[in-house]
Amino acid sequence: MIGRLPSRDTIAAEMTEASPLDMGANPEPASADAQEFRASLEGTCISTQTYLANDYLNNFNEVVMLLEMVPDMPDVLEDLKEWTPVTYRQHFEASGLSENQLAIEAYERAPERFRRPFDGTVEQMKRVIASSVDRVEKALAAGETDQLKAIAVGASQVVGKLIDVAGAIVHGSEATHDQGEIDSLLGD
Repeated sequence: MIGRLPSRDTIAAEMTEASPLDMGANPEPASADAQEFRASLEGTCISTQTYLANDYLNNFNEVVMLLEMVPDMPDVLEDLKEWTPVTYRQHFEASGLSENQLAIEAYERAPERFRRPFDGTVEQMKRVIASSVDRVEKALAAGETDQLKAIAVGASQVVGKLIDVAGAIVHGSEATHDQGEIDSLLGD
């Protein structure tokens, strides 16, 4: 077997440290400046609650698509290897969206109870992707097509679930993750 995804215990520990486990605190009353800024987000792709935007997650949707394709089209591995994660700021600076600067400012002002678990989930996705690309490359080089498919499918599912978690945070989710939910991320 060529490598493994992080263990259930590793993911559980990381999810506990960097997930929406303790996001339920009531926000402080907003200052006039905060109310004005929140109003400036109305009608944009940026959440007025979390100050985050779903558009950033498109970077990771691209990787899920490539992982799903690689078992049937091994040459897609080159595209996977060339994929480089970008920061939230880098994404919006390059996006061409009319509200890109507003998205960057909003991210910088995002409440910690949303930004911390969002950033933690993004970091988890980056680690799963990096590990998976390496493992896919090794399985392909070894001619282990069944292993290649298992790695690619498993990784695309885990990253997809993490995208869902990050998307839920963008939309203000304050749900907790119990061990059963973490196990389901890993297909256990």
